[in-house]
Amino acid sequence: MLIGNVGKDPDVRYYEQDQAVAQVSLATTERGYTLQNGTQVPDHTDWHNLVFYHRLAKVVEQYVRKGDRLYVEGRIRYRAYDTKKGERRYVTEILVENMEMLSPKPTQAQAPVTPQQPAATPDDTPF
Repeated sequence: MLIGNVGKDPDVRYYEQDQAVAQVSLATTERGYTLQNGTQVPDHTDWHNLVFYHRLAKVVEQYVRKGDRLYVEGRIRYRAYDTKKGERRYVTEILVENMEMLSPKPTQAQAPVTPQQPAATPDDTPF
């Protein structure tokens, strides 16, 4: 379970008959504090690579943007790959199974609506 802010817009790719995968970086920050002896401990930020599949990836593509606050639940995955130069790289990812968007979405300004009353005609008189 993580709560953090999205670091960049989602990178979404489609494969096999409308199936999607989305990748997002998420920053989680542990706030700094002051020890009893006066020592300042600064803020510490960790970056997490989130991976979304299928329907959740499409939701992320449509609604999630840089700076949004997310709550995610998932499982951790470690993988390795070799670069073109032959270097071994290791990646830690969170395969997201559940997500909640915590940032309020701005609402469009709406013009005030005034009800339109039809003009009274002589046949509409109540008496």
